[in-house]
Amino acid sequence: MNINHIKLRLLFSNFWKKRGHKEVPPIPLVPQNDPTTLFTGSGMQQLVPNLLGEIHPLGKKLYNIQRCIRAQDIEEVGDNRHDTFFEMMGNWSLGDYFKKEQLTWCWEFLTQELKLSKERLYVTVFWGTKDIPADEESFQIWRKIGLPENRILRYDTKTNWWSRAGLPENMPAGEPGGRTSEIFYEFTQIIHNPKYGKTCHPNCSCGRFIEIGNSVFMEYKKNSEGTLSELPAKDVDFGGGLERITMALENQNDLFLTNVFTKTVSTVEKITKKKYLDFKKPIRIISDHIKTSVFLIKEGVTPSNKEQGYILRRLLRKTSFNLHKIGVDLKQALPLEEIVESVIDTYGNIYFNKEKDLKMIVPIIKEEMDKFGKALSRGIKEIEKTEEKDLENKAFYFYQSYGLPLEFLEEIFKNLKKKINIQRFREEFNKHKELSRSASVGKFKGGLADHSTQSIKYHTVTHLLHQALFDVLGNNIRQEGSNITSERLRFDFYSTKKPTTDQIKKVESTINGKINHALEVSFKIIHKSDALKIGAKSFFREKYPEMVKIYFINNYSKEFCGGPHVKNTQEIGQIKIFRFEKIGSNLYRIYAK
Repeated sequence: MNINHIKLRLLFSNFWKKRGHKEVPPIPLVPQNDPTTLFTGSGMQQLVPNLLGEIHPLGKKLYNIQRCIRAQDIEEVGDNRHDTFFEMMGNWSLGDYFKKEQLTWCWEFLTQELKLSKERLYVTVFWGTKDIPADEESFQIWRKIGLPENRILRYDTKTNWWSRAGLPENMPAGEPGGRTSEIFYEFTQIIHNPKYGKTCHPNCSCGRFIEIGNSVFMEYKKNSEGTLSELPAKDVDFGGGLERITMALENQNDLFLTNVFTKTVSTVEKITKKKYLDFKKPIRIISDHIKTSVFLIKEGVTPSNKEQGYILRRLLRKTSFNLHKIGVDLKQALPLEEIVESVIDTYGNIYFNKEKDLKMIVPIIKEEMDKFGKALSRGIKEIEKTEEKDLENKAFYFYQSYGLPLEFLEEIFKNLKKKINIQRFREEFNKHKELSRSASVGKFKGGLADHSTQSIKYHTVTHLLHQALFDVLGNNIRQEGSNITSERLRFDFYSTKKPTTDQIKKVESTINGKINHALEVSFKIIHKSDALKIGAKSFFREKYPEMVKIYFINNYSKEFCGGPHVKNTQEIGQIKIFRFEKIGSNLYRIYAK
């Protein structure tokens, strides 16, 4: 069936709307108030509070299509299926329907709406352990739907169990989790590679099967004694990769030959004068990394040495390296705007304003890639002048200092007839990777940001701070972002004039005054237009659904927010603004604890 990714979105949305679901607006790629992850990595990331019991203003049946980035997949890009930017199509039941409806509807969507061949689809269910029974209910539902037993595979907790902490034994007390049922598409044109095992199966890594959807059934909670008990209200969390479903629709086992990439790949072929079939890996990397960079820059990320900016810098440097690798002279001006334009044209007005975004995105990419070209020249010069006895152990230094990828370093060293101490490089790289992961990236496992008691207090303080800034500075301010951890809060805002020291002190005293007044904190779910009429504050970059949750701090503050918050300001304790700084043109940042 001829369904491109544009039509796929429409079919998905209409399917769930007809079944009483409301669309949850997607959140930005760079999540707010979430220090545990650099990027939004799944559709359910914003819904974890609701899966844990928070009431969602749109009700119990939800769906959306969420832009995602998984930075941990950067080094995997180059094969036929990995990409760093992707979109996740999801639907959720928050205590409404459960397994029968979910699995039946998934099957209907894939086989009736999308017309995927039933014979190409395989499913998996939970095998069972001594503590958790096998998911016989899902097995029987699949049998009733019509799947033969040989296309219903059983797996253990490593593949068919989900919780934020991973395996059941790692779950802390109070943590929810559940068994899962995955759906796989079979590319019959792929011959099984025996290096992955004697027989092929859905979770085999040979490439014959690809997962196109996973239903998580949140039905258990970990008890303090270490056992699991059933939850009174059971939830469904489904995620299906838009790009992978597109692969199935086209029966194309190479993601980069599907309609989400073909314009970009052909543009890279055109400007490099290289054929994709001759240079698959580098052209895949160039196409993927430029696409991801375009989406990041669109959302305000710029290249830097920290957090999201560092990931963007890595992507563009790897792009430069792979252009060099296929024979492109980095000193020559490349029509990079053509690659950027191909990405924008692929997604059209779903995400972009072509004329405006081209003018904004292209100069940033060009400047960064020019910088890398110069860094490359400096790196080569330093390599050439380094004494030979020190050289083999300094590969990681050149990698870290000049951003030169290992492949690039190996090529340079080879030209100089020198070798790299690969073992030493790997040791230093893994050490650096682990430090970076623990310091900032924090792989997202479907959990909340940090919902410790202290973080919840700071969340309420941001509302007090927001209103106090209006009280002291007037109406010419605007929230630009915030970040909350269990140790402090950070609040960014726009102001036409720089606040004075006395004004910042007054903001602090205003907050503490409201805390001392023991103001009640509550919320209401109302229509967005009514919320705006009563003057509820919103974060201007966010998109909000028709029905919204508004948190009130007595009659002092009212703000669009999903929660959670304290019940009374007296729970917070005194707050100290310990740092105030200018971070840009009319942009300021406050730290408090």
